[in-house]
Amino acid sequence: MSFSFLQISKARQYLFSLSLVAGVSGICFLLSGLMGYRMVAFILLLTVSLIALLFDIMPVLLSALVSAVIWDFFFIPPRFTFRVGTAEDSFLLLMYFVIALINAVLTYRIRKAEKIAREKEEKANAVKLYNTLLSSLSHELKTPIATIVGASDNLLTGSPKISEANKKELIAGISVASLRLNQQVENLLSMSRLESGFIQPKYDWCDINELVYHVVNRLEQPVGSRQVKISIEDNLPFYRLDYGLMEQVLYNLLYNASVYTPDFSDILIVVKNNNERIFQLAADQPGRSAVSKEINRLIIIIEDSGPGFPEEEIEKVFDKFYRLKNTKPGGTGLGLSIVKGFVEAQQGAVTLENVPHGARFTIDIPAEVSYLNNLKNE
Repeated sequence: MSFSFLQISKARQYLFSLSLVAGVSGICFLLSGLMGYRMVAFILLLTVSLIALLFDIMPVLLSALVSAVIWDFFFIPPRFTFRVGTAEDSFLLLMYFVIALINAVLTYRIRKAEKIAREKEEKANAVKLYNTLLSSLSHELKTPIATIVGASDNLLTGSPKISEANKKELIAGISVASLRLNQQVENLLSMSRLESGFIQPKYDWCDINELVYHVVNRLEQPVGSRQVKISIEDNLPFYRLDYGLMEQVLYNLLYNASVYTPDFSDILIVVKNNNERIFQLAADQPGRSAVSKEINRLIIIIEDSGPGFPEEEIEKVFDKFYRLKNTKPGGTGLGLSIVKGFVEAQQGAVTLENVPHGARFTIDIPAEVSYLNNLKNE
């Protein structure tokens, strides 16, 4: 509950705390015929405790002092005077003030200790994630770099023992390693954008046909012997999306399917438009009947013919740095978390489910469609 202490200025903390004490005191004054002045003391102590949970120490101490003065002047007999009638009430007033101060200080210290413990826990988690990332990158970046350096050195030697076939093989190795290295760098940059919390999609009209085929062409080498089958709905409209984010989403999903499915298996891409018609009342026209509104949703399904995912791990596959148990080494566990982050940045959702022949990822994004398409459908 420390959000107020962190976000509200000191002047407003004083204002809110004193206003709360005054408001509670006013209610107690109106109900003074139903409760004794000692009961009012407990209520004011509770109010000071709540203020201590929210604000800095100085506004809390001021609230404790003001509540003691209000209790003395408005509630302790004789009322409307600072004179206390009996020695017992004088002792109660003194104890109230001391207890209010101690309660305020202890509550503040407890809240501060919790904040320090939370910061230490967050720091420990950050170090753990940092170590996980380093251990993953030590393999994922070192391996392609070593491949590129080794193949380049062999080509640069110009040894006559290297045949043309060997040269083509070395060049192909450099190309594959470069693509792998580029993918890891793109994932790291994408994750840094997600972690910063400042992803602002740059919406523009996207041709989904062009997007899908462009990504598939980029993945020609990782796909290898696998057969990519594409089924795109006829007369699909243009969608107002972030082309760059969608390209990274499709690339990561298809790359993941290419890596974790057997050779000569099928990868299916299905793209379709889903129209939803909802009914809502016009806010500025009360009493009028509901009006209908059409919402277009872009649906992209990617299915593979692999082993699928363990049911107990499906909920975790989109977590950052998470890698399935008993999988081959390699990978940083960032690809699917980036998919989820980029889809949600465009107000969409991505789900995973097992199907009889493998796994199915479904992307569902509400998006504005092209105006020309709307005219054609009218």
